[in-house]
Amino acid sequence: MPARIEFHQHQAVAQVTLSYPKRFNAMSRAMWRELRSVFERIQRGTDVRCVLISGHGAHFCAGGDISEYASFRFEEASLRAFHEEDVWGALSAMLACDVPIVAQISGNCMGAGVEIASCSDIRLAGESAQFGAPIARLGFPMAPREAALVGRELGLTTTRQMLLEAAVFSAPEMLQRGFLSRVVADVDLATLAQSTVQRITTLAPQAARLNKQTLRALNQPLALTNTGQVATNTQVADDPLNQLLVSAYAYADSDEQREGITAFLEKRPAVF
Repeated sequence: MPARIEFHQHQAVAQVTLSYPKRFNAMSRAMWRELRSVFERIQRGTDVRCVLISGHGAHFCAGGDISEYASFRFEEASLRAFHEEDVWGALSAMLACDVPIVAQISGNCMGAGVEIASCSDIRLAGESAQFGAPIARLGFPMAPREAALVGRELGLTTTRQMLLEAAVFSAPEMLQRGFLSRVVADVDLATLAQSTVQRITTLAPQAARLNKQTLRALNQPLALTNTGQVATNTQVADDPLNQLLVSAYAYADSDEQREGITAFLEKRPAVF
């Protein structure tokens, strides 16, 4: 089977599958570009309430497709284009997606897999899943934006172990370290993922999108001057959270809010 990103939509759920079975779903350059296109498509639409991302077969993603590396990694301009355009283009499209993303993680979740999982909102794993980024064995570091993303989601202590000693962690360890939402027996993972997705789709989609926008703004660094001092009022106005406040309550007269509150008062399930 060729390397590709599979996309299927059933009602309000988008299923995104990393598919390159002969390489445990390692990400090729073409797959990174496809992943970006898929999430930009999801973001433009209004009919998807939840995204479920997983790997084909027994693995989530084993990292990057190393068989391609010699064609671009040995020249600065092409290496920069790979990380800043292909890889970060896809990851930033995931991060900018206002639809909740659930990651169903089994088997190998290495390098690129950890980065893709880091862009997900809820991370579920089978108990045999393994996580790492042993790229130091290949002689290169993690790109700066990608390392910042992983460090934020995984924590700097664990990220240092992954990058500096090529440490590999089990799913229970990653749950303990706060990266995973839940870990279950491998045979129960698909059922857990489906029930999680279905639960999300019954909730208000507008509220989910607005919550993701707020959480994204909160993940931005505080507005500081270049001397490290607290920013002035003018500088604070440029802070993402302050920008969000301009329209943060525009949903006041929305049908979804009216339905949610009315249903509660009428003691019935809300229908969104």
